[in-house]
Amino acid sequence: MQRTDKQDIYTRITNQIVSHLEKGVRPWVRPWDAQYAARRITRPLRHNGKPYSGINVLSLWASAIAQNFAAHVWMTFKQASELDAHIRKGEKGSLVVYADSIKRKETDEKSGDEIDREIPFLKGYTVFNVEQIEGLPEVYYAKAEPILDPVTRIEHAEKLFAALGATIRHGGNRAFYSIAADVIQMPPFESFQDANSYYATLAHECTHWTGSKTRLDRDFGGRRFGSEGYAVEELVAELGAAFLCADLELALEPREDHASYIATWLKVLATDNRAVFTAASHAQSATEFINNRAAAAAQVTSPCAA
Repeated sequence: MQRTDKQDIYTRITNQIVSHLEKGVRPWVRPWDAQYAARRITRPLRHNGKPYSGINVLSLWASAIAQNFAAHVWMTFKQASELDAHIRKGEKGSLVVYADSIKRKETDEKSGDEIDREIPFLKGYTVFNVEQIEGLPEVYYAKAEPILDPVTRIEHAEKLFAALGATIRHGGNRAFYSIAADVIQMPPFESFQDANSYYATLAHECTHWTGSKTRLDRDFGGRRFGSEGYAVEELVAELGAAFLCADLELALEPREDHASYIATWLKVLATDNRAVFTAASHAQSATEFINNRAAAAAQVTSPCAA
């Protein structure tokens, strides 16, 4: 396995994201159409169909955009070889990471006792998109059925957001989450250009909703528009919406009112190469909170529930 220095991993992935933002491109925004693979999850997938999470979603989306890949399945050189396939000559892999830890014996300064200290670190390894690999079983290249008609309500998205139990009100021409009232405000469904835009906006506001003190208690120290803390929370909400839309097989279109955040995000990333890791981690937690809450509600309402 290829090992990469911890600092180098943070820097490499942050630089990858920055290079897109400097061009005005948000690498988590793309009309993913799930045209590949038998399972219709449009997060990046491992060779066994299990989706990536956190920073790896963002990093592999960025790699896919940079190299114009439509497929969303990735695997290591060894995994391809085990399937009697091979990486095409000259292809370059993409970096993914996972967290691990080691235990080290240390002497406690106060008691003098020997204790185990757990030290977290990141490991990096290389994966290849299936479009870079020849000889794989046909299932890895198979195209899925067309997506649903974008002008109609989408049942599985409706069920997920309804199951949250969040207070969602409709009216006006602005979408926002009110912390004081704990209310999500959305324009009428009919005012959106298509269903995807409505659910993507709702996913964004629901990610904000998870940050309440009564839920995930997320606070970056600034709620004033234009502040770094405000911009980081918006980045979490954008990534959370991207993750949720991927899980729901919906396209995430860029919101024009969020384009102004790019300059602030670049400023934050220039001073902290861990900021995008932190934002992705919070977005992953928000997504899991929403999915778990919806799953729990579905169990309660199911006639087969115990």
